[in-house]
Amino acid sequence: MKITKALILILILYSCGKSSTHEPQVEPPKEEDITVKVMTYNIYGARSGGIPDLTQIAEVIKRADPDLVALQEVDKFTTRNAKNGDVAKELAALTGMDYFFAKAIDVYGGEYGDAVLSKLPVKEKKAFNLEVDPALGGERRSVARVLVEKSDKNFYFISTHFDHLGDERNRVKQASDFVALAKSFDRPVIVGSDFNALPTSNPINILRTHFALGCLNSNCSQFTFPTDNPNRTIDYIMYAPLTAFSTKLYSVYNWANKESDHFPVVATFTVN
Repeated sequence: MKITKALILILILYSCGKSSTHEPQVEPPKEEDITVKVMTYNIYGARSGGIPDLTQIAEVIKRADPDLVALQEVDKFTTRNAKNGDVAKELAALTGMDYFFAKAIDVYGGEYGDAVLSKLPVKEKKAFNLEVDPALGGERRSVARVLVEKSDKNFYFISTHFDHLGDERNRVKQASDFVALAKSFDRPVIVGSDFNALPTSNPINILRTHFALGCLNSNCSQFTFPTDNPNRTIDYIMYAPLTAFSTKLYSVYNWANKESDHFPVVATFTVN
């Protein structure tokens, strides 16, 4: 009887010890990707008469629902856009976003340049300029740069707009100067722009020495201009360095075909 009780006790202890070694292992929760959705949009603000109704542009932005927007052809208190006043400020109010405007030139009694809209916390705002080839002449261009934060990740977001003349010398100079400027930055950068250059052009090749194309597989084949008869790609989203971001989605929103002569371009990136 004593032997039987002792045997039972041993078996119980053995089974308890055995079950404890086979408890299911609980894996730690996986970290979710940090993503950011950005848009670049030339809003055709320089055409005669200005923008007919800023609410149309705002509705495009709200429908796309980006975290950041790079705007080109932005007027500020010009006579040609008198009813809209400070366009960047007005669009920010209509979309519920922060904003920053960078002046390129004085025009029509006011200013003209590029702007950024942001839903993300903006930690710094800074403007730069890109000059033209003196032998060719043309319009100075602006660079609107903001430092933003997403889930403790800090990076720069930029809007700029290269020269539009048929001769590409200004764009070549601006591409070279822009690359040199970006190399001086102490944070990763995403840029949205109307570069006025085709994917195989010299300016884009210069930009690609430093920036990665945001287009999936570097295939920027979706036409972005003009909206009434799309036949070329001149609007882009790029980033640097290569390891800082990964493209998840990249689209040209051709449903927005009446609000401007450019389609908006939208990309979603993983912030590495």
